[in-house]
Amino acid sequence: MPQSMAEKIVSEKAGKPVKAGEIVIAKVDAALTQDGTGPLTIRQLRKFSEDKAANPGRTVQFLDHAAPSPRMELSNDHMLMREFAQTTGSVLSEVGDGICHQIMAERFVRPGDLMVGADSHTCTGGGLGAFSTGMGSTDVAAAISLGKTWLKVPETIRFEVSGYFQRHVYSKDLALAVIGQMGADGCDYMSMEWGGGAIDAMPIHERLTVSNMAVEAGAKCGLMPSDDKTREYLASYGRETDWRPLAADPGAAYSRVVDIDATQIVPMVAMPHTVDNVVQIDDEQVKGVQIDQVFLGSCTNCRIEDIRVFVGLTKGKKRHPRTRVIVTPASRAVMKQAADEGLLSELLDFGATITTPGCGVCVGVHGGVLGDGEKCLATSNRNFKGRMGNPDSYIYLGSPATAAATAIYGVLADPREVV
Repeated sequence: MPQSMAEKIVSEKAGKPVKAGEIVIAKVDAALTQDGTGPLTIRQLRKFSEDKAANPGRTVQFLDHAAPSPRMELSNDHMLMREFAQTTGSVLSEVGDGICHQIMAERFVRPGDLMVGADSHTCTGGGLGAFSTGMGSTDVAAAISLGKTWLKVPETIRFEVSGYFQRHVYSKDLALAVIGQMGADGCDYMSMEWGGGAIDAMPIHERLTVSNMAVEAGAKCGLMPSDDKTREYLASYGRETDWRPLAADPGAAYSRVVDIDATQIVPMVAMPHTVDNVVQIDDEQVKGVQIDQVFLGSCTNCRIEDIRVFVGLTKGKKRHPRTRVIVTPASRAVMKQAADEGLLSELLDFGATITTPGCGVCVGVHGGVLGDGEKCLATSNRNFKGRMGNPDSYIYLGSPATAAATAIYGVLADPREVV
């Protein structure tokens, strides 16, 4: 029987053919925790098992959400995670190394993997053709200890994207447009499977952005095909041997197929306080809205290509005097490459503040908490009330290009109009 990508991967890990709706026990290839959820995962694991990791070389503890730590309580949690990594022989990603999802893509995720993480945006790994999904800390503790998990095989919605993107339109705009169309629960516990000419042409960094935001439509995972672009991406990190081709079977059954014309996508903005509250950048609801802070960062959009887009629009200009700009590279490798290319210097000349690789402003723990009534345009994935540390502030979401235009003019601005 022809299978979707989700069915195909889970079948391989369950050791038998499966179809949507079945509940199975499946092998886990990789697991992650981060410093927001990792301490709870470790404590839960210790309730039913001794300290052990079934696959320590592919079990990764990340210190990224509060990095460097802003409080002694979080510093103590970091100590717990360091100790657990040392005891189990699992991998520790230290303060300053970067965001869990970016580093997993750079170093660990393989096409066809089943990966779980105690972080909802673990679905980012779908950009490399992995069934990659977030779970609760207890489930991830069991997966780390036993090397397997249970799950219901999700039904699949297929998104067929044809055509090409216009100038200054990116996959973030596609993701926001789709979430606005489907709603925050429109893909609840579904696999969002992507294909079509626009996806075939899409580089991996853009695919990772789309997969990252699958959970914002309620999805279990967001799966991209593994093709030559996947192979080239892995080869750029010295990992070509991790590559394998992977795609859905012709004739696979889908609960729904959504056709999208990429040429019709324009720069989009998600307004406070939900990700599906989406409008076009020229909508009257957002036109001219004053922005106090621009944040270029998060697991969604601060890879080297995103920084290049931002600098490409801001080079030779200055940020608007009433709008501060914070740039947080997604990983140490991204920061180094940005330094080598002279992009950090350009950002500093523009008037941006550059912070330690990690989650930074996105989670509202430190590094840019908003004041009462302040508005931020962020390239991250969530704009929930209080997300950036203050329930009396407002978060708008957009692409790196929209962030650049907004930083230049001090108001929500269309990157297509930057001169």
